[in-house]
Amino acid sequence: MLLFFIAAFISIFVGTIAGFGTSILFLPIALIFVDFKSALVMVAITHLAGNSGAATFFRQGLDKGLILLFGVPSVILTVLGAYIVTYIPQNILTALLGISLLIFSIYSFKNPDFKVNATKINTILGGSLSGFLQGFMGVGGPLRGSFLISYGLDKTTYIATLAAVAVLIDLARIPVYFSSNLLDVQFYYCIPPLIVIGILGSYTGKKVVKKIPQDTFRKIILVAIGISSLMLIYSGIYPALYIN
Repeated sequence: MLLFFIAAFISIFVGTIAGFGTSILFLPIALIFVDFKSALVMVAITHLAGNSGAATFFRQGLDKGLILLFGVPSVILTVLGAYIVTYIPQNILTALLGISLLIFSIYSFKNPDFKVNATKINTILGGSLSGFLQGFMGVGGPLRGSFLISYGLDKTTYIATLAAVAVLIDLARIPVYFSSNLLDVQFYYCIPPLIVIGILGSYTGKKVVKKIPQDTFRKIILVAIGISSLMLIYSGIYPALYIN
């Protein structure tokens, strides 16, 4: 399980810098060791610990209004997605999400002045879609990142807002996962080290983010979204490779 915990740390580190990516990086590796349902819960716990750390370490950038408009719909739709995770095939939706994000990342990279108006409707829509996908597939960060980076937020506000919203979503979906007995009891011992790893990974990520200029930071996020989209497309087309 050493590789499992190393992967958890790297995923949190990368996820803190990009504002997302923990689930996309960690979930495929977790599936090497455990079944999908157990992996979904363990990744969620790591995700919660890492984002709790990031929200704390970047708390000066918290935007309460944005968190409310984006976070509340996310939480509500996350619960719905978490309840139906065992009933609906995920591969088609995963591939379509990947294609959409790839188009967004390429367009945004080629058009550095591109921004989306931070209206209430756009914010609520972004929170709802990303929340549902987080609960349903365990992956909603790239979509949240796409919406918020297109608002032109500074890196501290971007990371703090994403982390705070992610914490709300995780607090909503994890109890549902446990009530549905998704985590095999033999893996309960992994919970404490995953929490510690999540906090350490987010703290390390904070140290790196401070040294990155804002323009460079935006490009890094768009590249991360592009890479994440390719992974989503691949996992949607070849779902069998991601089943233990």
